[in-house]
Amino acid sequence: MHVVCPYRVCPLGAHVDHQMGVITGFAIDKGIHFEYEPTNDGRVLLTSNDFKGIVSFDVNGFLDIKEDWGNYMRGATKILRDSYKLKKGVEGSFCGELPIGGLSSSAAVTLCYLKALCSVNNITLTNAELIDFAYRAEAEFIGLKIGKLDQSCEVLCKKNHFLYLDTRDMSYTLIPENENHTPYEFLIVYSGQARSLVNSAYNVRVDECKSAAYFTKATLNLEYGKYIDTYLRDITFEQLKSCKEIMPKNWYKRAEHFFTETERVLKGVEAWKNGDMIEFGRLIKESGESSINLYEAGSVLLKDLNRIINETDGVYGGRFMGGGFNGCCLAVIDPDKKEQIKETITEKYLALHPDKKGAYEIFTCASSDGIGE
Repeated sequence: MHVVCPYRVCPLGAHVDHQMGVITGFAIDKGIHFEYEPTNDGRVLLTSNDFKGIVSFDVNGFLDIKEDWGNYMRGATKILRDSYKLKKGVEGSFCGELPIGGLSSSAAVTLCYLKALCSVNNITLTNAELIDFAYRAEAEFIGLKIGKLDQSCEVLCKKNHFLYLDTRDMSYTLIPENENHTPYEFLIVYSGQARSLVNSAYNVRVDECKSAAYFTKATLNLEYGKYIDTYLRDITFEQLKSCKEIMPKNWYKRAEHFFTETERVLKGVEAWKNGDMIEFGRLIKESGESSINLYEAGSVLLKDLNRIINETDGVYGGRFMGGGFNGCCLAVIDPDKKEQIKETITEKYLALHPDKKGAYEIFTCASSDGIGE
């Protein structure tokens, strides 16, 4: 038995899904493959080509965080069994087609496992349920203050279509390519350093966004409830601006990124509809600059890579993926210049970081359908 889940790229809508923002995305034609068989005794036994060791547990046993790579699957099991009776487990192996970091591999692995566990237990989930269970595995079990961008892209996306999704109500549109689209391809550039959100500043950034929203509500005597239920989507940019002089600087910067990124998303949707990948790429580059300057994400490696990518002829625009704490960069490029682009980026990046030779990698890819068998 087999299930495959694509990785995703989010060209516009960075760092906003956890604040109920609007996002965009593509699934790409590379991802996670999971070959599995059912186990009649409820045992789960998992291996991976990306991680050492065997993950083993019982679907109805006690599940908590362990010092291994299996916590996403434990979390998914725990969330699923709250709603459905599980009798069978799975034995299988994960195979990833690209390096870990910034392409939502954790969501892809979780979705593959959920699909498999549901299949052997004769459980049918809607797309909305699949997205929600995978999201809750990371948010509630792992403890990451994520949104639903990754899971949504990997479930809902369609080849040659651009996903526009409102994370507040989960309404979405799949926008097809324009007949006169500027030719383009995706370039994925792996920095050579794996990403981990668990021990990064990711959760701190989420708290800073929430704090800006809560502070604005309190200052302007707006109705507010629990801090945990507060999001930047609750306020307007004008309301935020009115509090700028008395708000902690970092809170304001994170919130400013949210509102300017929302504007870029809307402009990006129009550029895509018009087939204008030059403008689309310009907005992606601007998004990356905002992620660095306002959101203050990005390791030294990713900042160097981001700069090199956007200085390279034939690149419409690029930025780093995921939380920006190591991992990958995305570029949208002119296909006719891709070999020269790859050579230029590789030469300049390894000149700055020669220790990443052998770990650094660069790939081209295309859009793809979401999770399937």
